[in-house]
Amino acid sequence: MVLYFFYKIFHSWTASIFFLTLLIRILFFPLSISSTVSMKKMQDLAPKLEEIRKKYAQDPRKMQEEMLKLYKEIGFNPFSGCLPLLLLIPIFFALYKVLIVTADLSLEGFLWVPSLAERDPYYILPIIMGLTMIAQSFITPSPNKQQNTLMYAMAIAFTILFATFPAGLILYWILNNIFNILKNNNPQNVKIAKSR
Repeated sequence: MVLYFFYKIFHSWTASIFFLTLLIRILFFPLSISSTVSMKKMQDLAPKLEEIRKKYAQDPRKMQEEMLKLYKEIGFNPFSGCLPLLLLIPIFFALYKVLIVTADLSLEGFLWVPSLAERDPYYILPIIMGLTMIAQSFITPSPNKQQNTLMYAMAIAFTILFATFPAGLILYWILNNIFNILKNNNPQNVKIAKSR
């Protein structure tokens, strides 16, 4: 596995998790840019979508038809933004399995965490993970206020859910969030999104 490959090079599971996350971000970069483009299109569409919602408030079927027609006109796929996340889920579960079964990981700590295979005893990593999720929401706000509220609620739910997960897994998620923040805050990516 790739994680073991990095461990042979760096002799550190923390460094291995960092470089695994970086490699995944590089491999998924084209999909990530596509997702950014999709979000930009969604922001541009927001006023027109709001008009459709108001116009066909009493006719949900017609509203859906008009929205799909608008999506088709500009070549927007409402599900394209979810694809990178869906592809990352199997990697997440594979890493979870590795963290549980690899004895070496239980012997390596990270700062205040005595073992990467155990939960953070002070719950600091889950809180940092939740904060980085909120930071992502601030950097890439949705034109839909309900969606922004949902993102904040998800950050709180994930913080609580991940509180008992192995610290190595939460570290991976934090690094993934930080790379996302850096990508979304990069002016070059904004230019790419606008040019498409």
